[in-house]
Amino acid sequence: MNINNFEDYEVEHVHRVYEHIAPHFSATRFKPWPIVESFLRNLPIGAVGLDIGCGNGKYFTVNPNVYIMGSDRSSNLVRIAHDRKSQDSLVADALDVPHPNSRFDFAISIAVIHHFSSPARRVASIRSILAALKPPSNDEHDGGKALIYVWALEQKNSRRGWGDGDPQDVFVPWVMSKRLPGSKNEADKHNRQTPEGCKADGDQGGKTHDEAKEGKDEKEGVTYQRYYHLYRSGELEADIASAGGIAIESGYEKDNWWAICAQR
Repeated sequence: MNINNFEDYEVEHVHRVYEHIAPHFSATRFKPWPIVESFLRNLPIGAVGLDIGCGNGKYFTVNPNVYIMGSDRSSNLVRIAHDRKSQDSLVADALDVPHPNSRFDFAISIAVIHHFSSPARRVASIRSILAALKPPSNDEHDGGKALIYVWALEQKNSRRGWGDGDPQDVFVPWVMSKRLPGSKNEADKHNRQTPEGCKADGDQGGKTHDEAKEGKDEKEGVTYQRYYHLYRSGELEADIASAGGIAIESGYEKDNWWAICAQR
């Protein structure tokens, strides 16, 4: 990708978007994903951990016997999470988590890392998560664990229809309807966009951000374009290894790749 400043790029194509859509986004985010719920429920009583990219804090109440400190880059989402009054939350970037290293029993980062726009920044965000975990004393099974989710490129059976040969760096639209109190996420193959500076073989229908910038539609309201990096099979595990970690368990669930990882 030909981007001069990755941080500025993410401010424009990720952070500002979520600040705008926060209430609508939150209204559609209320049901815990099964593997995340299982991970949290199986933690020991009194475990202390982090939810990095906590959004509206929907995972805060899954297990009342653990303590979670949530953080998110969006102040509007953190405000919603804070209103739950069940766990603490603060505004922070996943690349600069404001917590001491080697202190936490667990961490989750669900659908966050794919918003970083360079390989180095994605690896750095994983390294930041791993650094917060308690290191193993004997083997990888007795230290802190992190559960990480990212969107998958392999979505041929979904309404988006992505797969091998499609670009990995895309814009996904979020439509804020004028007619409904919530939001409608229209992220299918026919209206996906290719971010400015991304080159993708075989993508005949992609548009740059200048061609598909946010705008109004009389029926649907306002459409915002969010940057995503779609992970290939094995890419998340490779990034974890590059960050100095080890993937203990990994898999695919509903258009996402996930991994439970620890410090090596």
